[in-house]
Amino acid sequence: MNKEERFRKAEIAAIVGILGNILLAVLKGVIGSISNSRALIADAAHSASDVAGSFAVFIGLRAAKLPPDKDHPYGHGKAESIAAIIVAVLLLLVGVEIGISSGKAIFNPIEAPGTLALYGALISIVVKEVMFQYKFRLGKKINSDALIVNAYEHRSDVYSSIAVLIGIAGAILGSKLHLPWLIYADPIAGIFVSVLIAKMAVKLGYDSIHTTLDHVLHEEDTLEYKEVINGMPGVVNLDEFYAREHGHYVIIDIKLGVDPDISVKDGHDIGKAVKERLLKEEEVHDVLVHINPYEPKEKKS
Repeated sequence: MNKEERFRKAEIAAIVGILGNILLAVLKGVIGSISNSRALIADAAHSASDVAGSFAVFIGLRAAKLPPDKDHPYGHGKAESIAAIIVAVLLLLVGVEIGISSGKAIFNPIEAPGTLALYGALISIVVKEVMFQYKFRLGKKINSDALIVNAYEHRSDVYSSIAVLIGIAGAILGSKLHLPWLIYADPIAGIFVSVLIAKMAVKLGYDSIHTTLDHVLHEEDTLEYKEVINGMPGVVNLDEFYAREHGHYVIIDIKLGVDPDISVKDGHDIGKAVKERLLKEEEVHDVLVHINPYEPKEKKS
């Protein structure tokens, strides 16, 4: 998949997320208000935050698409990770707000929600799970942190909507069985939703910050690159190797040991050949090569 196709698919996914979340937020908000369900209204706020999240992802993808320039010679790939951090922060703020709102409701007299609220929660569960599967699989396929984080937003919505469904059903059951305490299952479900949202936000934010801070690939993820380098003609030793994630792509820094008696041009040609070979790997965006005269360890000592 070329870069243009990658960004096109990612942008379509972000737009689908924006439109889907707008429809769900409006639907759950209206049904929640009509049926008097605090849990469903909280879930609507969750979907509304996802609108902002999907929009941040869309902007991040657009920025990451920009070619390298004088101020950003390594490209703009980290814009996706920054967008993912913004999404995580928005998610955390919404989680806290939902928790506070639902907590206050517990200390005030409330009425059980209407049966219509159950259908709102069920619709949300189905739609959100479909959106999660779509974005998660695409995000993995094109290696997009922003899309994967956005996908998990939808998954958190699935969990929260399940909690909302249980809370609404419990409150309705409590009303029918004349069990006043069970009516409070609705705002309690709202609190549960807030905890899920906050927990998900912290995890996703941590993962995105980890990538933004020039995270290098682990040893097991670099073996294929190293095998390619060591198999290239003229490379006597791989002195140093670092591969760092830069958003959806990888930038590699290497130091190669070559025969100390060859000419500067020959050494340059070896480095150029290694770079061109590594750039054929789909995820590799740039390779920085330094040539060293190879010295056996015995000689160094």
